[in-house]
Amino acid sequence: MAEASSDTLDLEALRSFVAVARLGSLAAAAEQRHRTVSALSMQIKRLETRLDTRLLLRGPRGMTPTAAGELLLGEARELLRHHDGLVARLSGRGLSGRVRFGLPEDYASRLVGRLLPDFLARHPDVVLEAVTATSGDLARRLQRGELSLIVALDRPHRLVGGEALWRTTPVWAGARELALAPDQPLPLALHPVDCPYRQLGVEALEAIGRPWHAVFTSTSIHALETAVEAGLAVSILERDRLTPAMRELGEAEGLPSLPACEAQLHYGRQVTAASWPAVEALGELLKQRLGRRE
Repeated sequence: MAEASSDTLDLEALRSFVAVARLGSLAAAAEQRHRTVSALSMQIKRLETRLDTRLLLRGPRGMTPTAAGELLLGEARELLRHHDGLVARLSGRGLSGRVRFGLPEDYASRLVGRLLPDFLARHPDVVLEAVTATSGDLARRLQRGELSLIVALDRPHRLVGGEALWRTTPVWAGARELALAPDQPLPLALHPVDCPYRQLGVEALEAIGRPWHAVFTSTSIHALETAVEAGLAVSILERDRLTPAMRELGEAEGLPSLPACEAQLHYGRQVTAASWPAVEALGELLKQRLGRRE
C-alpha cells in the first residue's frame, strides 16, 4: 500500500487547531478534545511544520491565529464540515448534541421563521434551544457558558473575535403626525440599558446636548413599535421595521444621524466536544443565509 503524501493534512490536527483558535487556549482546547496539552501542542507544531508557517501566536488575549492561521481556519472549518457531513450520510449517523442559541428579539422572526426550521429539518437529532435577549445580556450569558453561540450587535458588550454577518441601519422613528417641541426633552421609547440602539441614541443626543427622557421602556420590540405608532414617544428602530403609521425623523426635527451597527456571530468557549459539530453547523448556516446582507 502506498504511503500517504507528505502534503496530506491530519484531520485531527486540524480539529485541534480550530479548537485552539476558537477557545484561545491550549488548555481549554485540550479539555474539550479530551487530550493532554502536550499532545495538542505537538499536533499544532506538526501542522506548522507541514505547512512551513506559523499558525498561532501567544499574546495578552491568549492564542490567536496569525494571518496564515486565519486563512487556514476558514478552510479547515469548511473541510471538516464537508468531511463530517459525508461520514454522517454514509454511516447513517447525523449530528446530535445540544445547541443553545441566543439572538436579539428584533431579528427573531426572520431567523425563527425560516432558518431554524431548516436547521432542525437537516439535523433532527440535535436538541435546539433558542432564546431572545438584548445584545448585552446575550454576551454575558455566552461568557458564563449558558449559550453555545449568539448573534449580537457589536455594542455595548464589545466582545472580540466575532464574525461579521450584516450591517444594520438604525433610524429615529416617530408617529406619522408627531410634532416635536425643540425646547422640550425628547420623549423616548427604549429597550433596557443593554440595548445597542439605546446606547447609540443616548450617545448621539448627549453629543449635541439634546435633553431626553424615557417615557416608555420595554424588552419587547413590538411594545416599542406600538408606543411609536401611538405618538407616545420616539424610538430607534431598524429602518425596515418602519410601518405606514411611522416616519423617519432626522435633521428637520433636530435629531443627529445614527451610525450603523454590525451584527456578529460569536461562539461560546464552553461547548462540549459532542455538541460542537452541531453548534458549528448552525453557525455555518447563519453565515450562508445572513452573511451577505448589507
